[in-house]
Amino acid sequence: MQFFNFFLNSSLLVLVLSMSTKTDGQVRKTIIVDQSGHGSFTTIQNAIDSVPSNNEAWTLIHVKAGIYNEKVTIPRDKPRILLQGESYRSTIVQFGDGGDSIKSSTLSLYADDFVAMDITFKNTYNLEPGTPITWAPAALINADMAAFYRCGFISVQDTLTDSEGRHYFENCYIEGAVDFIWGNGRSIYQGCNLNVTASAQRSGMAAYITAQARDSVVDHSGFVFKEGWIFGTGPAYLGRAYKPYARVLFYRTRMSGIIVPQGWSAWNYVKKENSIVYAEVDCTGAGANKSKRVAWEKKLSSKDLSYLLDINTFINNGGWIQRQPKRGS
Repeated sequence: MQFFNFFLNSSLLVLVLSMSTKTDGQVRKTIIVDQSGHGSFTTIQNAIDSVPSNNEAWTLIHVKAGIYNEKVTIPRDKPRILLQGESYRSTIVQFGDGGDSIKSSTLSLYADDFVAMDITFKNTYNLEPGTPITWAPAALINADMAAFYRCGFISVQDTLTDSEGRHYFENCYIEGAVDFIWGNGRSIYQGCNLNVTASAQRSGMAAYITAQARDSVVDHSGFVFKEGWIFGTGPAYLGRAYKPYARVLFYRTRMSGIIVPQGWSAWNYVKKENSIVYAEVDCTGAGANKSKRVAWEKKLSSKDLSYLLDINTFINNGGWIQRQPKRGS
């Protein structure tokens, strides 16, 4: 019986320790990426490929300053990776590919439980002279429980494909002109700067910041922008409905005068606007004047507003954000 109790207690201890490695937010391994050869790898993709499948402990991939000309894919079997640069201005991952809203992405994230810090993802395709403006994502986020701190996302069309899952963006820089934050993600953008580059289209056409893709009343997705800043070149719409139940909230956002008076577009859902949830609350700046906004912009109830603004009720079910590492070192 003593042996059985010892075996049982030992097994429970091993189980608890195993579970703690997944949930304590501590980095257990560090990999250095340095183009000059003074690290573990010279490319980010090679570093990611070295992480074991179904990784149970957090792995930090520290990317030294530089411009890394490569596409980066993090497959589903590589969870719990912290990808950290030295700053979003000095550590840049870029590639020039266009024509496909998914396959052309510079970063393709499919693994759950991911964190990125202090790094920029850029698609140069639409930025090159003479190229037609087309789908050219800087990042595709098709995973659950992904967080981005002080990161940059730069392109012209479909810059950030916020495709699926719960996501948190804090103090990020996002640049684009056409549907440059789009998808079916369930995301909060806290303190993010949105640089609208309507002039980059070279056509005089208006820009569209969001194209959210919520497709039913029971779909939990939506984009919430809190306490950020919209600036750049216009004219620009806050969003156009990619799907019939599109949901976007701008809260205490500073808006420059580039925002068109009507604010929003129903796109392909004209005369079906009742299902679209577009709202602005306590925003400031020349672009926040709502006197000529579309009549179907929603006034949210205090209950609905509280649900969307509270990080714990909207995206942080189970406390996954607290369990992730907050810094790499």
